[in-house]
Amino acid sequence: MTTTQVSVEARARWRAFMVLCLGSFMIVLDTTIVNVALPSIRTDLGFSEGSLAWVVNAYMLFFGGFLLLGGRLADLYGHRRLFAIGIALFTVSSLVAGLSSAQAILIAARALQGLGGAVVSAAGLSLMMTLFTKPADVAKAMGIVGFISAGGGSVGVLLGGILTSVFSWHAIFMVNIPVGIAVYILALRVVPSARPAASGARVDIAGAITVTASLMLAVYAIVNGNEAGWTSAQTVGLTAAAIAIFAVFVAIESRVADPLMPLGLFRRRNLATANVMGVLWAAAMFAWFFLSALYLQLVLKYEPLQVGLAFLPGNLIMAVFSVGISAKLVMRYGLQAPLAAGLGLAGLGLALLVRAPLDGNYLVDVLPSMILLGLGAGIALNPMLIVAMSDVEPERSGLASGLVNTSFMMGGALGLAILASLAAARTNAAFESGMPQIAALADGYHAAFAVGAAFATLAAVLAVRVLRVGAARTVERDRERAGSAEGVRQRLRLNVSLHRTMRASVPTCPYLQHATYGTHPNERSVEREN
Repeated sequence: MTTTQVSVEARARWRAFMVLCLGSFMIVLDTTIVNVALPSIRTDLGFSEGSLAWVVNAYMLFFGGFLLLGGRLADLYGHRRLFAIGIALFTVSSLVAGLSSAQAILIAARALQGLGGAVVSAAGLSLMMTLFTKPADVAKAMGIVGFISAGGGSVGVLLGGILTSVFSWHAIFMVNIPVGIAVYILALRVVPSARPAASGARVDIAGAITVTASLMLAVYAIVNGNEAGWTSAQTVGLTAAAIAIFAVFVAIESRVADPLMPLGLFRRRNLATANVMGVLWAAAMFAWFFLSALYLQLVLKYEPLQVGLAFLPGNLIMAVFSVGISAKLVMRYGLQAPLAAGLGLAGLGLALLVRAPLDGNYLVDVLPSMILLGLGAGIALNPMLIVAMSDVEPERSGLASGLVNTSFMMGGALGLAILASLAAARTNAAFESGMPQIAALADGYHAAFAVGAAFATLAAVLAVRVLRVGAARTVERDRERAGSAEGVRQRLRLNVSLHRTMRASVPTCPYLQHATYGTHPNERSVEREN
């Protein structure tokens, strides 16, 4: 192949990559752009505070419920085909949402957006990974994708405010239409098609229905647990139904010839342990991202811009370490040492927040925790994902990716719900005992930070005591995998997927919606006491 042919092929790959990035950016952008418009949607369509949450929760239910199935379908039928279908579904549902004049229509459209977003997330990143073979090209490409995933949410807040103020809330959905049409056409023209890695296998219809129903019921029970009550008949009934349906799914998977999720995967010690660690890790990180933001805003009285700037050092450290330095640490020291060290640093950072005072100083009381959490997240993320993917065949990479991302999403949602409930209960108890309102809020957050630190510490213990990557042969294989193009692709694919999944999970916490609804839940409980 001549130099000219290589150059033409390289340009074609990058053109295809940019098309995929544009589609991914649209999905990431939509996550936060809608939150800004919620007050206008509430006023225009007459939503109550409780029903308005469904504009967010409908998206979450379908996004979380179809991540696993979307990844497997992409393995079976081709990633480009599923990507185009997901983009088309997302675009059409955006049109319906933009034109909606009734609550039910908007909520249904948001559910379809979640379905389309799950399919695009599962298929798009796999397509990006197949475009490049050289590790340098993969690293460059994933740097761009990481920037899009990290910056898309911030852009969404700004763009959502502009569109809602200048036009109306309808514009935040209509803006997706020209982008979606362009991405759909260009994807079919410039994105290469490849033979499905798992071609020839049949779709496990019964397994797909049961696991999707189980996940959706579980997500619904979690996101409504704080409002309905964790011991209410609704929450207990939905949780029991989710467990029962999942048991049916397991029974189906043990009998069919081509299971959606081969149960043998869970006999792989590292994969199973990595998923448990992913649940604990996501719960700890949500304590950092969201509860510390509430501490800054409600206790220290930071403005939204100040809150964003407070997180900047930790986010920059996390980005630097996760993109380059963490991989070098893995290649030098193996997987267990960086993984345990990173999780331990994150736990220490959360533990420091337990002592954050009412009149805290940022440099003394907040910044050290931000630095430790950024270091911990940046060091631990990559080895955790390498462990999760180290024993998975290529024809099951989409399924494994969906499984790990589901663990992250469910862990984050469940962990945040638990920590928010704990903070609320501790705050109410402190206030009833005569503690001032601000002090009661801080006391609740301190309790949640302590439990979040315990989650990270428990994950570190699992890394040391349960994982089996200590043998020289296994560590050497992992080092080789971390340095190969395929290893880089798998590691960074899951890295970006985690950012997207966690960002998509932001709206599930009612304690974050106080900025939208106008009153913090703890403040509402305090007001009732008065």
